[in-house]
Amino acid sequence: QVQLVESGGGLVQAGASLTLSCAVSGLPFSTLGMGWFRQGSGQDREFVAGINWSGDNTYVPESLKGRFTISRDNAKNTVYLHVNRLRPEDTAVYYCAAVRIRGIRLSHDYDFWGQGTQVTVSS
Repeated sequence: QVQLVESGGGLVQAGASLTLSCAVSGLPFSTLGMGWFRQGSGQDREFVAGINWSGDNTYVPESLKGRFTISRDNAKNTVYLHVNRLRPEDTAVYYCAAVRIRGIRLSHDYDFWGQGTQVTVSS
């Protein structure tokens, strides 16, 4: 079956960096656009970053650009989210998602979702 499994979350100190991973199985990975989302407690789900099938095209919203970087390794069927200079406001469950297009989808209309990984940033 289709699985998206996030890993790499945990409790970190403000100012630290963190890399999250998402391993995809049951899908032809190189045909998928991939995205990262996050949802803080009591907050709406927020689009964080998107990447096209080959990894040569990425998008990060202006409010997050500069601290968040998305990348992928098609040989490993894995997409990554690297975050620099973490802040307490970054505390959220981070979700990986896949959509059956080769480009980037900016909306929340993705086809498959992972269970999420908790990132907690202490001050």
